[in-house]
Amino acid sequence: MTRRSRPGTSAARTFEALPPTKGSRAPFAESWWGRAWLRSLEESSLDSGRLSRGRTYARGGAVGPVTIAPGSAAAPVQGSHRTPYRSTVQVEQLTDRQWDQLLDMIAERAANIAALLDGEMPTGLADDAAAAGVPLLPGPRDLDPGCSCPDWGYPCKHAAALCYQVARLLDHDPFVLLLLRGRGERELTDELGRRNTARASAEAAASAAAAGAGPAALPARPGDPAGPTFASRTALPPLPGPPPLPDRPGRGPALVDSAVPESGLDPAALELLAVDAAARAHHLLAGALGARHTDTAPPAPLTEWQDAVRLAATHPTLDVFARIASNCGRTPGELAAATRAWRHGGAASLDVLESPWNPPASHLKRAREALRADWADGRPPRLRSWRNRWTVEGHAAQLRLGRDGLWYPYTKDRGTWWPAGPPDADPAVVLSTLLAA
Repeated sequence: MTRRSRPGTSAARTFEALPPTKGSRAPFAESWWGRAWLRSLEESSLDSGRLSRGRTYARGGAVGPVTIAPGSAAAPVQGSHRTPYRSTVQVEQLTDRQWDQLLDMIAERAANIAALLDGEMPTGLADDAAAAGVPLLPGPRDLDPGCSCPDWGYPCKHAAALCYQVARLLDHDPFVLLLLRGRGERELTDELGRRNTARASAEAAASAAAAGAGPAALPARPGDPAGPTFASRTALPPLPGPPPLPDRPGRGPALVDSAVPESGLDPAALELLAVDAAARAHHLLAGALGARHTDTAPPAPLTEWQDAVRLAATHPTLDVFARIASNCGRTPGELAAATRAWRHGGAASLDVLESPWNPPASHLKRAREALRADWADGRPPRLRSWRNRWTVEGHAAQLRLGRDGLWYPYTKDRGTWWPAGPPDADPAVVLSTLLAA
């Protein structure tokens, strides 16, 4: 079932694809630590529908070989396209200091080591680790799924399928969880052996000291400033960890009633910009403290209009809305549609609202085929096509394809098309939601 890497080359392990179990309603995890993994996934998900489809994909054998490495799991997942998507889930790794605490807890009791080698995760170990501030089991914020598909779901159905498959692997081997947290089985067993040897040596030294023979100190050369440090057998303290993320961004100084402003200054506008800067700084700090910071590309800079729409969407007050509309030369209706689009998908959604384009004909053909395949009776409503827009005949409903590969829902009200919800990579999901509203 599993192919382990050779000792010394990499801690990663690759598990062969599990066979399909279509029609089965057996749980994905029977062990308590496997169920804890699924609970973390389901509590952090923003869409239960995608979780349901992920379970179907996992049971249907869509998940290929799963590679578990420190801090991540990855696998190809077969979706509706001919080529499988590359799905991943990132897991926060424990710090060196946390590992030191955890290994001490494991080494303190021989029963802990015996249970791990027997394929069990000791409940007492997890409880002791949690009490010491070492999160052995993942919490709702510890899983970060990702996928090469264009779906913005959190997680998408492909990444959800991978997470459900990982739960099966965790069920049979608790060292999979420890590897996700940052250390491989070989490394852990070697380190536990060293700690057991050190513990035995310390106990022997204590016995000798009790019998009158003091421990031997390291020789210190006269005039050597490092000598006392080595002779004392003390270690330097570990480096401090990164600063904690505040619960919420600050609001900045109150300027409106503080003093008479200089000519040309607008205290209310400055207060708004300070609040907005604090919110953006909080968002950037959260990203910098995350496990995927180093492999995440910085966002593209916004245009003046995009940033104005972002401000109006982020700070929805009548005064801010009116001033932005006036300064940008847009009508209130145009800005209202733009802010609604922004809330459903940022700059990509705003582009869908304002810029029709011509997708490749092959892309639209595959989308129509997927729509027919996913529709209940294979006969979706009639659609009138123009560029990247599909209008549903007989309904005030429309689907728009974005340049990001997602389908955006629109509804018509008093002759104007309005963004109607978040996008999805599957046009059948968007269309069925639109028609059910």
